[in-house]
Amino acid sequence: METNQKKDSQWKVWEVFVQSKTGASFTHCGSVHAPDKEMATQYARDLYTRRSEGRSIWVLPAEDIVATQPTEAASLFDPADDKIYRHPQFYKFPKGIHM
Repeated sequence: METNQKKDSQWKVWEVFVQSKTGASFTHCGSVHAPDKEMATQYARDLYTRRSEGRSIWVLPAEDIVATQPTEAASLFDPADDKIYRHPQFYKFPKGIHM
């Protein structure tokens, strides 16, 4: 029996996050296709840190990322307007610091 379904010939998609310096936050840089985590790390290094831009790399399978939908915002993100303690308004900034 013949089928018209194409076999997926792409490797797994890995999301890449790079830390620019020790202690800094990781920033999403993009994605790579790779067969396993070792190759994904190598490809990420070659593609996103070839000029020594990074200190550390995270790679993770894109299929493992869980995201919320915009339609769920009201139930997930309670407005903070009534929580005055969340706003930095109770202290003065030192001279030279502007927010």
